Amino acid sequence: MLFYYNAKSIDSFLLILAYSVCQLLMKTLKKGEKMKTKSHVTKKHYTLLFIIGIILLAFNLRPAITSVGPIIGIIREDLSISNWSAGFLTSLPLIAFAFMSPIAPRIANRTSNERALLYGLITLLIGIWIRSTTSILLLFVGTILIGIGIAVINVILPSLIKSNFPEKIGLMTGVYTTSMSIFAALASGLSVPLTTTSGLGWKWSLASWSILTIIGITVWLVTMNKGPLKEDRELYEPSTVQLLRSPVAWQVTLFMGLQSFLFYVTISWLAEILISNGFSGAVAGWYVAYMQFISLPATFFTPVIAGKLKNQQPVVAVFGLSGLIGYSILYFEPDIIGSTIAITLIGIMLGASISLALALLGLRTSNSRQAAELSGMSQSFGYLLASVGPIVIGLIFDITNHWQPSIMTILVVTLIMTGFGLGASRNKKVL
Repeated sequence: MLFYYNAKSIDSFLLILAYSVCQLLMKTLKKGEKMKTKSHVTKKHYTLLFIIGIILLAFNLRPAITSVGPIIGIIREDLSISNWSAGFLTSLPLIAFAFMSPIAPRIANRTSNERALLYGLITLLIGIWIRSTTSILLLFVGTILIGIGIAVINVILPSLIKSNFPEKIGLMTGVYTTSMSIFAALASGLSVPLTTTSGLGWKWSLASWSILTIIGITVWLVTMNKGPLKEDRELYEPSTVQLLRSPVAWQVTLFMGLQSFLFYVTISWLAEILISNGFSGAVAGWYVAYMQFISLPATFFTPVIAGKLKNQQPVVAVFGLSGLIGYSILYFEPDIIGSTIAITLIGIMLGASISLALALLGLRTSNSRQAAELSGMSQSFGYLLASVGPIVIGLIFDITNHWQPSIMTILVVTLIMTGFGLGASRNKKVL
């Protein structure tokens, strides 16, 4: 009875908090509009503040998602939901990404890139709090809101970088993708200790990542209010129809989709593959974390190098070969040395491919509006592909009862991804 009372109290507290924060942020935003006359900070200081804001946005792109996987079993047992429901819960953000990505550029068109990003953060914050209640329905509703909020940020960030750092697309893409990857790995590693060792339980463990979102909202509000005044926005006609007819846009889109497919497949099944090869669950888990951390240098340096080149095909060839060799080694059930080499090469490929895919959104477009439209198109199709990846690879294993056919499928997808990456990396604009 006491547990029931406490659970209901937590639910009420989080729901009231979500509503109150939403109201407060809207009032703050309106107040900022009235008070703002012109910037009182130097361009140098504003640029630094802007970069900090982008980094904090990137910090929020993955923890709300990657913190769930390690404790999904605890959530399933606590709420008495089925394995299918638990699996669907982990796929919901990707589905939300797919359907929200084409809408995000319209939101930015009607408001601004900066305000659209703020709305994304607010939606993410409310989603995190709602998800942390004891209601199964609100668990799913909150997860959908998390997916919607992150989708908006995912899509608009490349456009923001294209608009504000047109000569530094590679460097800024490296900064934000590396920031994103660091906290994705941290959330994966800290989720279980926060839930069990600290005694927070899964609800407060997941809710704790809202602290990062609150910091992000605060800094982004300051950034918006300290920035230079902008003239009234001129609405533009969306170029989605033209993009759908562009071969280069489709090459970027399929490259984005297939690299996302490989990332989520590897994150989902690498541990199981290693366990089947004789490693313990603990060692397999550490390998998954190692793969994410070893990818960080490639995540940062790939777009920096790509931004200095007109043709990025050599970059694609290098990381494509790295992935093909890595998965090929994994196919032969290697020992600890072989597995370490394989996972290192796979990590390099995954880190390089995601950051290049995001950099291409700016490098292959002529302006920030096109970048937003291409981002929406490529991430919509991309996350649809990513959402079916773990299911397909798992189904192949269920049918064959061996991981080799699944790994062979991954190898084929890696080869196809490299082909589309080579096409997308030519020095050609989408329109």
